[in-house]
Amino acid sequence: MKIALAQINPTVGDFTGNLAKIISASQRAAGSGARLTVFSELSLCGYWPADLLEKPSFLERCQSAVEELRQATATLPTAILVGVALPAAPDAGKPAVNAAILIDKGQIILEQHKMLLPYYDVFDEQRYFVPAATQRVIDFEGERLAVTICEDAWNDKDFWPDRLYPIDPVEDLMRQKPTMLLNISASPFWHGKIETRKRMLAALAQRHHVPVFICNQIGGNDSLVFDGSSFGLTSEGTLLAQAASFREDIVMADSATSPGLPIESPADKTAEETEAAYQALVLGTRDYIQKTGFSKVLIALSGGIDSALVAAIAVDAVGAENVLAIGMPSQYSSTGSIEDSRKLAANLGIRFEILPIEGLYQEFAATLSPLFAGLKPDITEENIQSRSRGVLIMALSNKFNALVLTTGNKSEMAVGYCTLYGDMVGALAVIGDLVKTRVYALSRWVNRNGEIIPEAILSKPPSAELRPGQKDTDSLPPYEVLDPILEAYVERYETGSQIAAAYGFPASIVEHVVHLVERTEYKRQQAAPVLKVTPKSFGMGRRFPIAARAQV
Repeated sequence: MKIALAQINPTVGDFTGNLAKIISASQRAAGSGARLTVFSELSLCGYWPADLLEKPSFLERCQSAVEELRQATATLPTAILVGVALPAAPDAGKPAVNAAILIDKGQIILEQHKMLLPYYDVFDEQRYFVPAATQRVIDFEGERLAVTICEDAWNDKDFWPDRLYPIDPVEDLMRQKPTMLLNISASPFWHGKIETRKRMLAALAQRHHVPVFICNQIGGNDSLVFDGSSFGLTSEGTLLAQAASFREDIVMADSATSPGLPIESPADKTAEETEAAYQALVLGTRDYIQKTGFSKVLIALSGGIDSALVAAIAVDAVGAENVLAIGMPSQYSSTGSIEDSRKLAANLGIRFEILPIEGLYQEFAATLSPLFAGLKPDITEENIQSRSRGVLIMALSNKFNALVLTTGNKSEMAVGYCTLYGDMVGALAVIGDLVKTRVYALSRWVNRNGEIIPEAILSKPPSAELRPGQKDTDSLPPYEVLDPILEAYVERYETGSQIAAAYGFPASIVEHVVHLVERTEYKRQQAAPVLKVTPKSFGMGRRFPIAARAQV
């Protein structure tokens, strides 16, 4: 049987647009001879709907969209497997079910609900959905199809050292003797996820001796970026077909094809992950801008590496003609930083304007001087500079109807090396999930075919330039030390003593970094949404109290 894996980029709540994508892809798949076209999890309503699922009107629209799809595809020679949220039974205790609907010749022949509802990191499905109580295999075109929804295939006791659920839906389905396992998925991207997903499902195919087909969503929705990368596997776990990553695609596979290609690790895994992270940030930025109804963006160019990388991502996301860069030098800004920004803007082909802030700073200082009399200058005066820039960039945002992209990285956000209502203002934290050393890695990848980010930006010591001769290392350990500590503490929840022992860093440095992370939770919870590219990012997947003194 010919199967089409149709990975589309749905928008949450855009039923008209999502229906059009699904119908168009189904028509193209049918024209290529597909007897079954598979779409991603919640593709009809978009993933992730969050509290929209608590609105009866939203679930009613989901139902009517299923009916529209049924009628629109009734004459197509391909069956359609699509994901959608549907109302739960009135006494179920939760508003909805996460469903996979199989439609053939205008008839719904299967409605399978999701059984395993993830509740960790960014996932909160137990808040909204009722889990499936039963599953059934369906006979179709001489095959016996086992349909699973994303997490339902992620609890294999032979693959994972620790399981999150006491049951394995795949094992239960295998007792019904299926000849094929289908998985519709909305599996977000993060570092290492594409390879993990492939090896995990290959292990399932080999263990149960059935072909496996997964259709995964692509696109950005708020902080989440979905990579697509849909694929089909033989019963030996070899690759039948592979869709593109980070763009819409339809890939054809034949369940009878053998033997397939072996799954191999990339020769340079670090380089592949760097490229994947960059493409994820481009896609996430583009979709955040466009799905919120904007087309243009603003970036404050400082002459540093962070704003340079964000500018490069923005150009790839929405085009140079839609990016306006603003330099806002103070009395402490170096001539080199301004010229580096000019060169970067020229390399990228973007408009660059200068708005000096020294006059604004002096006005603020004069206004505050009666209350500051007798007090020494400190970080307060530094923050006034940053907040002056925030006022200007947001004024431009209002006037030109352009979104501001913030330029802070994960290292800065982790330890609070950023200014609330200053450099933190904006709509999207594009690189907020990249520690500083990864910012450099992605920037060098940008320059792989020639200089786009000027070498002077890559080689200069990082500095906020808020006081004479300032360097980041005046306040922080070198990033080669800071970043491994942060990755261990923030992403893997290792303790300070474990980190010091594992990396050989002085305990005093580790303790200082941990203290900085803990004391600045209030800043992070007021930050712009962060595009997630690691297993643990700041945002909805990391929930810590602000008013706390956790001694752990």
